[in-house]
Amino acid sequence: MLLILGQKVKTVIAIALPLQVILVKWIGSYPEIVERYYSNGIYPPISRLLRVVFGWIPFSIGDIFYSILVLLAIRYCYRNWKSIKKKPIMLLKDIVVAFSIVYFAFHLLWGMNYYRLPITDKLGIEKEYTTEQLAGFTAYLVEKTNQYQFEITGDSTDAVTIPYSREEIFQMTEEGYSILKKQYPNFEYKSPSLKASLFSLPLTYMGYGGYLNPFSNEAQVNGITPLFRLPTVSGHEVGHQLGYAAEDVTNFIGFLVTVTNEDPYFKYAAYHHSLGYCLSDLKRRDEATFKEVVETLHPGVKKNFKEIADFWERYKNPLEPVFKSIFNTFLKANNQEEGIKSYSSVVGLLISYHNKNGF
Repeated sequence: MLLILGQKVKTVIAIALPLQVILVKWIGSYPEIVERYYSNGIYPPISRLLRVVFGWIPFSIGDIFYSILVLLAIRYCYRNWKSIKKKPIMLLKDIVVAFSIVYFAFHLLWGMNYYRLPITDKLGIEKEYTTEQLAGFTAYLVEKTNQYQFEITGDSTDAVTIPYSREEIFQMTEEGYSILKKQYPNFEYKSPSLKASLFSLPLTYMGYGGYLNPFSNEAQVNGITPLFRLPTVSGHEVGHQLGYAAEDVTNFIGFLVTVTNEDPYFKYAAYHHSLGYCLSDLKRRDEATFKEVVETLHPGVKKNFKEIADFWERYKNPLEPVFKSIFNTFLKANNQEEGIKSYSSVVGLLISYHNKNGF
């Protein structure tokens, strides 16, 4: 694509990059405007159109698109290596041009959602909570997780194994959104596009459970993640599709849509996942209480925690922290001040929502 652009056009596009950055930050400083005119204005039809176009295809078009781009970049460098060595500034210019185009497409197709109003305003909840509230809520989650573990297995020592296929979990996630929209119409999910990523193995080595492709609007999950974790991960990625960019918010939505499902395996998955976040937070704040709470967990529940830990441990590698650092920087550059730590900020949303509405 860059090869067919004239030098004057490339110059204009390159100069447009800093102007775009300024414009995005300026518009983003008015979240009410972003919420009204982008997140609830032009974004929903864009998202719906992309899901209609790509959602019916059983594999990830976005992943293939990324692969083609990488191959084209390699081909470009190979074919133009001599001119690149003579005039490296031309390569730099092409990189800036490419980045300018990607920056524009990213924010038009999805990225402006990073600057919308926080979900706390919509649901009338907050993030702040005390250690006492955390301890009480964690004990509640232990009770619910133990309850469904025993209901499913009939033995407190057995780990839960979800009997559904990945495709069945995707379908049940869609059904969960159908239930949730009755209470929250903004969570209506039409023309689904929920798939396993073709890059599931690389995602695992990078430490990711999934991602939303902003250019094809495909919600993609890590297909080799243990199945009992997939319901909340699937709900999380669909939350991104619906225009919620903040990671704590989509973690919250992932929990809400999964726990809303009447299926006991889904309820167990929801309580178990949120319990993990709360236990980690409680350990940081009050280790003595944390140890007391952990003692009340059924052995089967602990086995599922170990299953997750062992899974990620198998793929641990020296590059994982690098990828996490890059993603952390990306989040901070997109109005997420907490960066990758924002995933854990879901705890406050869960506590506040539970105190107000229960679940």
